Amino acid sequence: MYVDTHCHLDHHEGLSPTEQVERARAAGVGLMVTVGTDMASSTRAIATANRFDDVRAAVGIHPNDAIEATPRVLEVIEQLAGDPVCVAVGETGLDFYRDHTTPQQQEPSFRAHIEIAKRQDRALVIHCREAWQETLKVLDDQGAPDRVIMHCFSGDLEVTRQCVEAGYFVSFAGNVTFQNATSLREAAAVVPPELLLTETDSPFLTPHPHRGEPNDPSFVPLTLHALAEVQGRASSELRSVVAANAERAFALPVGGVLDPR
Repeated sequence: MYVDTHCHLDHHEGLSPTEQVERARAAGVGLMVTVGTDMASSTRAIATANRFDDVRAAVGIHPNDAIEATPRVLEVIEQLAGDPVCVAVGETGLDFYRDHTTPQQQEPSFRAHIEIAKRQDRALVIHCREAWQETLKVLDDQGAPDRVIMHCFSGDLEVTRQCVEAGYFVSFAGNVTFQNATSLREAAAVVPPELLLTETDSPFLTPHPHRGEPNDPSFVPLTLHALAEVQGRASSELRSVVAANAERAFALPVGGVLDPR
């Protein structure tokens, strides 16, 4: 089965979560992880995941919303992270591309999420834009959880090498299919297959040839096929490898995405 390790089922303006899940199933997608970006959307992610056997949730405060990461809100995030349908904490990290919050606001939130992931034994989902060395430094300094996912990867070859050496999962979204994404495909080509993950980040970053349309999890096969091409592997082979990687990344039962809860 295909896997979409990062989507936002509750953010789509045209399709309900039920419609997205149905479309994904028809496309052969066996796992979707719907991701919260603040307390409200994290709460919705848990509720949505509890409705579908093939959906799990991630909960956290996006770095662009880090001003909301008060002790009380972080307490709620940790409570949500303890739900059985929650497989990850995040998305969290550092974003120096936008200026919605300052680095000084983002870093304490990031460090708090790292600790929640460790206490709850959940994967840590990292959002990083134009802050790669700072992000890697915080992970090294704070001590990364056992399972780290670099969501919607955008790093160069040196960053790729550092992530691979650390054993972090590297997740690619639909932008790897874009015509101008040569450097991203070069990075994807050197990631060991056992560390590769696929995602949509839907409803954003719709892959070619559907750019301009809202994204949804049914499009994740296009990303998988693009990764298979740059890796020089058969899509069927890489699909099996990525599904097994998702099981390891999210500590899911071995034997196929997904075993019934």
